[in-house]
Amino acid sequence: MNFRRGRREDYPEINLIPFIDILLVIVIFLAVTTTYARFAELKINLPTSSAAQTPNPPKQIEVAVAEDGRYQIDSATLGDATVESLAVALKAAATGQAEAVIVINADARAAHQSVVNVMEAARQVGLTRITFATQTAP
Repeated sequence: MNFRRGRREDYPEINLIPFIDILLVIVIFLAVTTTYARFAELKINLPTSSAAQTPNPPKQIEVAVAEDGRYQIDSATLGDATVESLAVALKAAATGQAEAVIVINADARAAHQSVVNVMEAARQVGLTRITFATQTAP
């Protein structure tokens, strides 16, 4: 028995045409705003040299700066040192080599002043080649 005459059950209808229109506009927008970079390559022929490498690489002086301000030069611990005592220790570690390289291994939480003290001591001694050791982030 059909008590509902003339009433049909309407099912919900999803119209896909507006959805397709919106996707087409997004694709056109992305295509227009995307930049295509071309990498120009230069072919370079480096000059050659017959000179030998330096037989004696410069000496490296390892200076460690701890978080609490203690210093260690090569394997000698200095504790809380002044700029003057650092200069004396650096001069002794350089052993007459003016081209020695100072490698500063400072803790990430070490005071900035502690690193500046090492640099000032190196300047007083006449050591101008300074580098810092870092590590890559995990």
